[in-house]
Amino acid sequence: MVTGNFRVAVVQLRVDAAESVSDRRDRVEGLVADLGGRADLVVLPELWESGAFATEASLQEARSLEKVLPAWGSLARRSGVALHAGSFPESDAGPGGSPRPRNTSVVVGSDGHLQATYRKIHLFGFDRGEATDFHHGTEPVVWRSPWGPLGLATCYDLRFPELFRALTERGALGFLLPSGWPSARISHWQVLARARAIENQAFVIASNCVGTHNGVTMGGRSLVVDPHGDVLAEGGPDTEETLMVDVDLGIATAWRAEFPALKDRRL
Repeated sequence: MVTGNFRVAVVQLRVDAAESVSDRRDRVEGLVADLGGRADLVVLPELWESGAFATEASLQEARSLEKVLPAWGSLARRSGVALHAGSFPESDAGPGGSPRPRNTSVVVGSDGHLQATYRKIHLFGFDRGEATDFHHGTEPVVWRSPWGPLGLATCYDLRFPELFRALTERGALGFLLPSGWPSARISHWQVLARARAIENQAFVIASNCVGTHNGVTMGGRSLVVDPHGDVLAEGGPDTEETLMVDVDLGIATAWRAEFPALKDRRL
């Protein structure tokens, strides 16, 4: 397995009602463009256009994959970065063209071509919000990046360790996790991100939002965690910022060889 070093820019974005969706799109385009030449990979948060808890607004913004790819592909190509565009409400993605959108993540390469698509499997809200208004995905996805395999997950997925183990079994040496995680449970976010890294001996690269939308305050604390569970970088609780971190996926490979706990699984 070939692994390599890359510099990731984890964008902790402010998402609130004071800024229109179109203005935020324009602003994020500028942020990504400014990272060109300084980062190899840019990771945006979950449903950053309208807000992870602004379900009604997200439903109104639902678009097909074919509609979003040209803009994001062009942005990645112009900026010279691989772009994990967070997630967006993807229309016409359910079985037989379900009227409910999916919470879909897209990765495009620095050449502007689609690299991976992941549709969020675990939907939050129990009996309302995303859980009832979106359609869940079914397939774990590993992006075969230029630096090594990276598993894709989204926000609430973090609470389900079996998904991350499935990604590890498919070869993932790290996980990319866009999120809209609220401040009320941000301590869970920090513990779970480290746990997923430790138990899978893998990097966790997690981008969260700040700001308040639909009455819910986001918790920030975007993270990059190494395979030992050490936090390499962490964002603040309420400030928009970008974490710039050098990642060496070879560290995951070496740690798994030195401490081969994954080989002792029995279940």
